[in-house]
Amino acid sequence: MTTGLRSARVTRRIRRAEGVIGLTLSGVDGALPSWTPGAHIDVLLPSGQCRQYSLCGPVTSRDYEIAVRVDPNGRGGSREVHEALRPDTTVTISEPRNRFALERAQSYLFVAGGIGITPLLPMVEAVDALGLDWQLVYCGRTRASMPFRDELEMYSDRVRLWPDDERGVVDVPGIVRAAVAARPDVAIYTCGPGPLIDAMKAAVCAAGAAPLRFERFTAAPEMNPTVPQGTSGFEVQLGVDGPVLAVGEKQSVLQAVLDAGADVLYSCEEGTCGSCQTTVLDGVVDHRDDLLSDAERADRQMLICVSRCAGDRLVLDIPAP
Repeated sequence: MTTGLRSARVTRRIRRAEGVIGLTLSGVDGALPSWTPGAHIDVLLPSGQCRQYSLCGPVTSRDYEIAVRVDPNGRGGSREVHEALRPDTTVTISEPRNRFALERAQSYLFVAGGIGITPLLPMVEAVDALGLDWQLVYCGRTRASMPFRDELEMYSDRVRLWPDDERGVVDVPGIVRAAVAARPDVAIYTCGPGPLIDAMKAAVCAAGAAPLRFERFTAAPEMNPTVPQGTSGFEVQLGVDGPVLAVGEKQSVLQAVLDAGADVLYSCEEGTCGSCQTTVLDGVVDHRDDLLSDAERADRQMLICVSRCAGDRLVLDIPAP
């Protein structure tokens, strides 16, 4: 579960591109915690919805910068950000978490799709400051829809913009092959919508490159949190002395916990954001996410929106309602 919640105030709001706004968040009680490239925060909106946004400003700043594209077909979180978060608005945010950390290498290829540029921007700034070899391919529907174009102009020889309406669909296999041919040890990072991630995975595998580092801004297509596949019912206990809940075959742990009235954070319900990460006090977990690391799983963590019990009962570190 998300910890380290604090209040932040919107101190700046600007238009970044068509349908994209940039927000600067400042700590109400002083400087916000430090962070590293690739990190994101949870933002608890006035309606109670929780959404995750990558930090995209300078890592040296004690304010946070995020950029949000409105999604007319989404569940309303991005619309609420655009409509409700104005200067002087106060929101609750989490401490930064980083599941997309930048690892040291000698050469980098960054491939961004649309708003997926946000976690890659601080990475570009970091590797450039170190004088390392890198290139960025930045795809989008149109130039007007691509935020941070102006900021990237200073790296013109290393950055390739790829608007679909001008150049067609990005040549992912060709880009990856060329990068690997030039530097077989190249570290490849990508962030964007599902089709881009899937294409990058296939291209990296075909090129024989090192494992792809990626962050998916949409859930993997095979995930279905509301109807888990191949499951049976089990029990969940809230704390060592709390109530015992029945979790049905077609019910997630998260749904059972919410139905019981417990107060937990959640957002994606698809095992991709990490907001519902919970400590397991007892029991064996059937992990069904692709987000938690082996170390986190060994540390008794689980995502209750998709993962289940491999036995009869889980005891979770969730306060009883």
